[in-house]
Amino acid sequence: MSKDLKILPLTKKVLREAIDNNTYWKDSTVPLPKSKALWLISNDRIEEDDYCGVLGFENDKMISFIYMLPDFIALHNNEIKKIYWMILWWVDDQYENTVLGTYIYNEAINLADKQVIIKSYAEKVNDFYAKQPFEVLTSRLRYTIFFSLDSSILIGRFSFLKHFKFLIDKTNIFVSAAIRFLNKRRLRSAVKQLTYDYITQLDNQTWEFIAPLCKHDLIHKTKEYVNWQISTVQYTQIPIGKRYPYQSLQVGNGKNIHIHNVKIISNETLVGFLSFTINHKEFNVKYFLVDEDKNYDICVEALIDHFISIQASFIFTDDTRLYKAIHDKFRTLYTYKVLKKALAHKETQLDFNKLTLYNRDGHFY
Repeated sequence: MSKDLKILPLTKKVLREAIDNNTYWKDSTVPLPKSKALWLISNDRIEEDDYCGVLGFENDKMISFIYMLPDFIALHNNEIKKIYWMILWWVDDQYENTVLGTYIYNEAINLADKQVIIKSYAEKVNDFYAKQPFEVLTSRLRYTIFFSLDSSILIGRFSFLKHFKFLIDKTNIFVSAAIRFLNKRRLRSAVKQLTYDYITQLDNQTWEFIAPLCKHDLIHKTKEYVNWQISTVQYTQIPIGKRYPYQSLQVGNGKNIHIHNVKIISNETLVGFLSFTINHKEFNVKYFLVDEDKNYDICVEALIDHFISIQASFIFTDDTRLYKAIHDKFRTLYTYKVLKKALAHKETQLDFNKLTLYNRDGHFY
């Protein structure tokens, strides 16, 4: 590595100044979209001197980035404990086998005073974390439920299929239409009694509905926090992608990227709340809350009603109960499952047996 290597801790204050001066959005690869940065500094839970990440530069080129997010855990004695999510640990390919990755990682851990939680991490660093002072907070399956043949996903996993993209896309026209037709038939009688109210921010009625359902979440939920988490500020629509000046390490820009927040109403009674992100053909479930078990199936049908209307290709969730309800009730093509482990640094001194991490905890996509 050259002598021009610079490591920059990224506080909320530094990030705010960077946004004003367009500091990190001048190169072809940037740490996070400006919309995400604006969304991040709007979080009142993050103080001006809190760390949001660490950047590594060489000759003014970004070569490493760790993305962190301060948050509050709700302990069972009604105390609130400050922690940091480590969301991304990235090193430029040409520095992957150097000490840079470990150095910037240790810098981030120390800046966070070792109060670090990792919701999931790439398998390639599994051996690294096995040697670090982390404990498994929870293990869970992550589900990608496919309702069609998505050529981009298939080619990403099996590169030889790129030669058959045209055939896959043509076949998918009939496969996805058939599955959509069958699932629509299963919806017809169920969703007639439902109405949907679409919101960009929680009203008092919705918060009163949500609050008791999030009472035992790992992360302390308030009306302001959930409003921040589901805010549309974090996403930027790009109508002409080829002329956009940069690519981001974090999701937030796209030709078709939205968040939808839905109040599910049955017979004039609020029975469920659904929040999901659409990114191209991906339907990513952020919140799925139901007041009573008797209303669970009808709310699942409301989710599928939206999935079909938007014509997405697959559903992405860590919620096992939701996956089973979808799989048992509706026609799917296949499901990709991967085991994900959430880690907590031993210095957090958390009682892992009394804490539950839900899909909505640490969900900042």
